[in-house]
Amino acid sequence: MMLTVAAAFKAVMQTVRDLGTETVPFESAAGRILREPVLADRPFPPFDRITMDGIAVNYDSFARGQHIFGVEDVQAAGTPQLQLSNTANCIEVMTGAILPEMTDTVIPYEHLTPSEHEGFRRFTIHGTVKKGQNIHRIGSDTATGAVLIKPGTLIGPAEAGVLATVGKTTVEVSKQPRVVVIATGNELVPVHTTPETHQVRISNVYSLLASLQQLGINANYIHLLDEEDAMKDQLLPLIADTDIWISSGAVSAGKFDYLPAVLQQLGMQQIFHKVQQRPGKPFLFGTFKDGPVVFALPGNPVSGFMCFYRYIKSWVEAAMGKALPDPVYAQLSEKVIFDAALEYYLPVKLQSQQDGVLVAIPQPYQGSGDLGSLLKADAFLTLPLEHTVFEKGSCYQVWRFR
Repeated sequence: MMLTVAAAFKAVMQTVRDLGTETVPFESAAGRILREPVLADRPFPPFDRITMDGIAVNYDSFARGQHIFGVEDVQAAGTPQLQLSNTANCIEVMTGAILPEMTDTVIPYEHLTPSEHEGFRRFTIHGTVKKGQNIHRIGSDTATGAVLIKPGTLIGPAEAGVLATVGKTTVEVSKQPRVVVIATGNELVPVHTTPETHQVRISNVYSLLASLQQLGINANYIHLLDEEDAMKDQLLPLIADTDIWISSGAVSAGKFDYLPAVLQQLGMQQIFHKVQQRPGKPFLFGTFKDGPVVFALPGNPVSGFMCFYRYIKSWVEAAMGKALPDPVYAQLSEKVIFDAALEYYLPVKLQSQQDGVLVAIPQPYQGSGDLGSLLKADAFLTLPLEHTVFEKGSCYQVWRFR
């Protein structure tokens, strides 16, 4: 029985398994999924921090009418805390330095006039002064022990900076899945060769490999010829050493589409074959007990590409502990008619308008074999199977691939 997209997606996500964790140096953690909480090892900022170059004074002296302050010393960033010995004086302070003792207010150089009398430097304050100004107070950002980064977070530049700030030199992250991408078909030849008239270069697997690389995953690939016994011989050794198989082709109803039968002969439990969607209707999904999950995609390039971003990406990220993102919606820029009883995934270019509305602009599309149609597109727009006419301005979910 052919499943709806919602039912197929639910079935896929019910098989998600934890792929385990590993510990890596924080310098190489970018692009990985965090699997432990990262805590503040001390308050942030860790001291009363100066936010403007200028002078630090005791506010009470200014409040009593004093506007000229003699300079006792200079507090530079990275130097131990100084102490003001006479509240009638000031200490010059630099941005990032610790606030000197006996001071509580910082006046920037822009509001000061420097002078010198008998070798003694002074500053005259101009304008209003607010007690406590230009000081980033200790612990005002984060208290000691607070969770700074939650498990499930994709580690990016900001997270790398926080890891360094708290001295987290190693970090626990999700293991990357062991993935093999499988090309099928006698018509396929290596990229570096010149195809005969009846042949084409292997290409679908490279789109899939690049999509995996965007998730930080480096996969291997193999090429299966349309020979049943040869398929079995090549696939059997991979069962014990992989987490995910992603294949392209040989899943429709052709005489040489042996892959579904071969997979079941090898022990795969088929969960579904065919989904009410276009492109990607022949999509097959199954699992091996104590072995890989299998995403067997149609051979047409747009079909496999769409299935990756609609199903596989979500499975991989969930298996690595990342929460599913909130859905993104866009408005159609023009009327679209699609009268098949299938959920339609339309290639669109996304454009953000000045009013903040995200608009989906349909791209010229000659069917699921038209890989070039994706070059100017950013996403697939979901057009539900319950309707045939989709009006300009109507809003639907998008699945980004760019």
